[in-house]
Parts: sequence; structure tokens; C-alpha cells
Amino acid sequence: QRASSPEVTILGRRNELGHPRIGLTIAKKNVKRAHERNRIKRLVRENFRLQQHSLPAMDFVVIAKQGVTELDNPTLTKNLDKLWRRHRRLAQES
Repeated sequence: QRASSPEVTILGRRNELGHPRIGLTIAKKNVKRAHERNRIKRLVRENFRLQQHSLPAMDFVVIAKQGVTELDNPTLTKNLDKLWRRHRRLAQES
């Protein structure tokens, strides 16, 4: 399953573990500075930690795209919340 915005894509695949897991891909090509990559990783992990109890048992990969560094923290958090909601809806439909 795929849920994406212009700055972030979240891919998901069902797992047999009974709980969700997360992986992060933030390329130097898209996010040049290490402190920006760390900020994005920290925000994504925190957002996942808060959402994981309502997410389906899936393995998720969060991919940061060009332009993600222009987002401030609240905007990035809102985008992630919207993408997690989309994944919950897609999981219920399938």
C-alpha cells in the first residue's frame, strides 16, 4: 500500500507479527544537512510512536522526498497524521 504527499511517501506491507514496525529512508540527495535529516527522523519516530496503537499490523517505510526540509514541525506532523489515517482506511478496505 502507498500513501503519499508531495514531501513524504509511506509504503506499507502486512506482517504476521501482530504490531506495526517502521523504517526510514531519508537520502542525502534530498535532505543535504545532517541536522535536518535528524529532525525529520525524530519527528517521524515520535509521530509513529503516538499512532502505532491504532495502526494495522504492517511494516511501514517512510520515504522523505525533495522539499521536506521546507516544512516546519507542525506542518510535517499534520502531513504524517493524514498519511497514517489513509493507511488505516486502506487496511480496512482490503
